[in-house]
Amino acid sequence: MREFLTTERIDPEKRLVVERVKDFSEIYDIFEKDDASTQSDRCIQCGDPFCLTKCPLQNYIPQWLKSVAEKDLSLAFKLSNEPSPFPEVMGRVCPHDRLCEGDCTLNDGHGAITIGSIETFINEEGFKQGMKPDFPGITTDKKVAIIGSGPAGLSTATYLLRSGIAVTMYERADRAGGLLTYGIPNFKLDKKIVERRVNLLLEAGMTLVPNTEVGKDISFEEIADAHDAMFIGIGATKGKTAHLDGEHASNVYKSMDYLTAIQRKNFGLDYEKEFDFKDMNVLVIGGGDTAMDCLRTAKREGAKSVTCHYRRDEMNMPGSRKEYKNAMEEGVDFAFHTSPKSIVLDDNNKAVALNFVNTVLGAKGDDGRQRMEEVAGSEFQANADIIILALGFDTEVPAFLAENGIETNEWGEIIVDEKHETSTKGIFAGGDCFRGADLVVTAAYDGREAARKIVDSLL
Repeated sequence: MREFLTTERIDPEKRLVVERVKDFSEIYDIFEKDDASTQSDRCIQCGDPFCLTKCPLQNYIPQWLKSVAEKDLSLAFKLSNEPSPFPEVMGRVCPHDRLCEGDCTLNDGHGAITIGSIETFINEEGFKQGMKPDFPGITTDKKVAIIGSGPAGLSTATYLLRSGIAVTMYERADRAGGLLTYGIPNFKLDKKIVERRVNLLLEAGMTLVPNTEVGKDISFEEIADAHDAMFIGIGATKGKTAHLDGEHASNVYKSMDYLTAIQRKNFGLDYEKEFDFKDMNVLVIGGGDTAMDCLRTAKREGAKSVTCHYRRDEMNMPGSRKEYKNAMEEGVDFAFHTSPKSIVLDDNNKAVALNFVNTVLGAKGDDGRQRMEEVAGSEFQANADIIILALGFDTEVPAFLAENGIETNEWGEIIVDEKHETSTKGIFAGGDCFRGADLVVTAAYDGREAARKIVDSLL
């Protein structure tokens, strides 16, 4: 270990831009064994590892780096899968630059350990060699229902099944995965990766009930009566609006509607053809990872031009630096310091342009972030055939919550206690429906901790 003085940080190879923009295949290669070992050998094995404490799951990062450096893949695989429900997903979609790698001791001058890429290698190579996480089978008479099959729901199912508790998962879509399936494009996360994890849970004894919306296709009460406890992980999927004049035009879309439609297209399913943006000028409002997903998807779909407008500068974008860089490489245009004011409609009430005003960053506010200030007299107009709003997400509030005494706060987020239990005994919740739109890794953490509390309450 500690070979950082003689070995530079390297990242996995990326497919050439001219090739990768033609399809939706993942753009990063997986490390070869020697590269993974050499990169792991750079770790200095801190006595107080910041990478571990910055990770919401508190993954055993130094330990599995040491195992990879010593070429003990079996141990690395077990260490990787113990605190994490799907580490090969985290290795692909986590914003490592803001979490583990961002707090790596070597990040200041030597280059952080390529933690995410090594995490992906461990699991992909492990699966290739026939390794699987351990499940004991259903060993108790307890049954738990999970509403929602996104990151929080899959995590909860993982740790309940590890405790021998039977799980039935209800999902309104045609397949499991939630955000992982219909919200994150294939070029970041191949859906076979998600399907593999779901199949592992099915093999472990989980029952999946797709195409079933609770409160519509089946009642909440019916599910509650048939189970000893429940977990709600319905996410936050309601796209935020900009409250702009004209934003209800037929060619102004919310990000998740677009991403879901294109994923359905990639699955070979029926989808709304209005989302085919070939040869169109697409304008996306927002600066997070979802905005980058929309921009990069539109490029692959053959848009004539793809432009991102963001009201602050690139350093203040909330998304991952990696995803911004990938979008830049793939030909996305960026217009920073531009704030939308209104949408221009034609005689048919279709959007044809946006009115913007330029901005500057002023004094810091109470949150430590510089305030955005508009520049007087700087108004301008940008033409667009398609406008996509990627401004974050609010929680949907299904009627069954209030009907069953499950309290929510002023933002519609489910209120839980330190045990992840809602105001109704035996009903637990976690993920974005509890904390608001956040990261996959925080949803996975909520699911894991909720599962542990459910186990404590039942066994």
